[in-house]
Amino acid sequence: MAVEFSDEAEEEFADLLSRYPNNLAAMLPTLHLAQREFGWVSVEVMDYVAEKLDVHPTRVLQAATFYTMYNKQPIGKCHIQVCTTLTCALMGGYGLIEHLEETLGIKVGETTPDGNFTLSEAECLASCGTAPMFQVTYSDGESEYFENLTEERVDEVVEELNDKLSQLPDPRTMH
Repeated sequence: MAVEFSDEAEEEFADLLSRYPNNLAAMLPTLHLAQREFGWVSVEVMDYVAEKLDVHPTRVLQAATFYTMYNKQPIGKCHIQVCTTLTCALMGGYGLIEHLEETLGIKVGETTPDGNFTLSEAECLASCGTAPMFQVTYSDGESEYFENLTEERVDEVVEELNDKLSQLPDPRTMH
C-alpha cells in the first residue's frame, strides 16, 4: 500500500510550504505532520516526505534519525515519555521508569504486546518545578503532561489511560 497524505493532511502540507522560504526549511514540521498522519515515520514515509519536499531522501533520513521526537517504529496508543533530565532524575524519574516497567510489563523502548503503551525516556520536558513528570502522547496526536508524580499517582494515571484506550486509533495499523 502506497503512503499518501489524506486530503486534510495535504491541505496542511500546502499551508506549511507557504510559511517557509524553501522546502527544506519545512522538513521538520512536515515530518511531524507525517507522524501524526501515519502513526510513525517509517523508511517508506521518509521517502514520501522527500518526494513531497523535492529533497534527496538522505536529507529526510538524517533529520528523522537525528531527532528523538520522530518514532521510527510503531508505538502504542499511549506513548509515555518519562523525563530523566537532572531535576526529574533527582526527584525520582528513574524510580518512575522502574515502576512503569513493572506495572506495564515492558522495558524502556518497548511496546506492550496489546499495542496500548510504549515507554520511553525523554530529555527535558520543561517542567522542572513540578518534577518528576512524564508526557503522554496519544495516537490521535494529542499530548498531556502529568506532574508531581508518585508511584501511587502513576497507578492512577495508568488506570485513567486504560479508560481512554478504546477511543484511540491503533497507530500500528495507520500505514
